[in-house]
Amino acid sequence: MPYNKFDLETLAVEFSLEISEDTSLFPNIQPVEPGDLLKATLEENIPLATAINTEKARGELIIFPILLEVKRRINIPISIFSGKEFNVDIVRGLNGNPDFLISRNREQFFITAPVITLVEAKNQDINSGLGQCGAEMLAAQIYNAKKNNAIDSVFGCVTTGVLWRFLRLENQTLSIDKVEISLEPVERLLGIFSQIIK
Repeated sequence: MPYNKFDLETLAVEFSLEISEDTSLFPNIQPVEPGDLLKATLEENIPLATAINTEKARGELIIFPILLEVKRRINIPISIFSGKEFNVDIVRGLNGNPDFLISRNREQFFITAPVITLVEAKNQDINSGLGQCGAEMLAAQIYNAKKNNAIDSVFGCVTTGVLWRFLRLENQTLSIDKVEISLEPVERLLGIFSQIIK
């Protein structure tokens, strides 16, 4: 069963995860000012992406430019992957191609230390992507343990491009932020990514 076949209930049962739903993951965020390039890009791209209204358009026109801005704004080397194969445990269904994955390492040719997985919401339904995102996060946790990467928490996000819902996996507890974060103001969103990576 690849990542996108998991719903939240199946994931929790099959991997004995505790789901924490009443969580505020980012109560104190230091906003990060976007550069002029991102401001101009979003001003042009948001109306286009929402008019086209496909996952591909939202991923290319909104999500990826934001991830590139995160890479530009923080002083920690990261790599960004889009649609890269990430097969961790095929027998248990932890395989497939995450929409986006951020690794805390500058290596761009292969995945080394995944810290954030991002799922584009199908049909703009964020809740339907929580199981897939959780499965990708669990795969990242297992991968990091096998590679002796000292990463305590793996984060995930399900997004429509306009709304973003974050998750955190620590040990066997999958915490789902009780609020969805709006794209605007983008300073808050960039601050969240910055806090996660640092």
